[in-house]
Amino acid sequence: MTDTSPSIDIICGGLEFPEGPIARSDGSLLLVEIGAGCVTRVSPQGKVERIVQLGGGPNGLAIGPNGALYVCNNGGSKMHRDGASMRVVGTSDDYSGGRIERIDLRTFAISTLYRECGGHRLNGPNDIVFDRHGGFYFTDLGKTRARDRDRGGVYYALPDGSRIEEVAFPLHTPNGLGLSPDGSTLYVAETETARLWKYRVTDPGKLELLPYPSPNGGAIVFGAGGYQRFDSLKVEANGLVCVATLQNGGITIVDPARGTAEHVALPDPFITNLCFAGPEMTTVYVTMSYSGRIGRMSWPRPGLKLNYADRPH
Repeated sequence: MTDTSPSIDIICGGLEFPEGPIARSDGSLLLVEIGAGCVTRVSPQGKVERIVQLGGGPNGLAIGPNGALYVCNNGGSKMHRDGASMRVVGTSDDYSGGRIERIDLRTFAISTLYRECGGHRLNGPNDIVFDRHGGFYFTDLGKTRARDRDRGGVYYALPDGSRIEEVAFPLHTPNGLGLSPDGSTLYVAETETARLWKYRVTDPGKLELLPYPSPNGGAIVFGAGGYQRFDSLKVEANGLVCVATLQNGGITIVDPARGTAEHVALPDPFITNLCFAGPEMTTVYVTMSYSGRIGRMSWPRPGLKLNYADRPH
């Protein structure tokens, strides 16, 4: 795995563990602050405005086919402060349960769509991606406690609250997920193993699950060595998978066809998420969560435009 280090501009700071950025056509960003329990808007000039207070631990964000904002809320994370910086160290004392929430961006009304699936509660929903059919996949990373942690999974749901299904289980801290450009493959990153898995999509919300020895029905794409951890991901227009990487702070770019990777080093040990932006989709925004900053840099290739990402509200 080779390493490169690009130049990066800092557009704002002072955020409390930012995640889940969505680039809008007016140049603004929507994101969450896990430590503050809110959804935040960042203007093109870097002005920060907290627009919705959710509580718990809002984590992943996506715009749905109706223009509403969909939130993976992990129920609350315990934050440890290192001076002006912060990191997640477990489950908050006031943990309120995992759930999927919808926000009407015209009225800021909040509704809870899902708290359980098949009689099993959602523990720590993390990341979310909509398919072209209007449904969404999301990961439940689970929660970590002093002596144990949950097993995680991948789910598929409809945006009106009428259907939720578990589609892959168990995974060890599943975090980022994304669809290939043609929608035929779902990629899922595990945090603690720093592994990237793939699943063939056979129908909307249906995955081909491989038999043993796969532990979760997926096929391994890439595993990183050493002590590093995978967070959220985005896919390039050419099919490369860009995984935000912790400890070895940066972006790990995986070629699924070859099983090889390149690492782009960035100046924060908790690069938790990224999004592509701009008319050519060659601008990348990254959440530098340890230092509470948003960075912007040029990217050598265009990113994949997400379904509904700029649907008007």
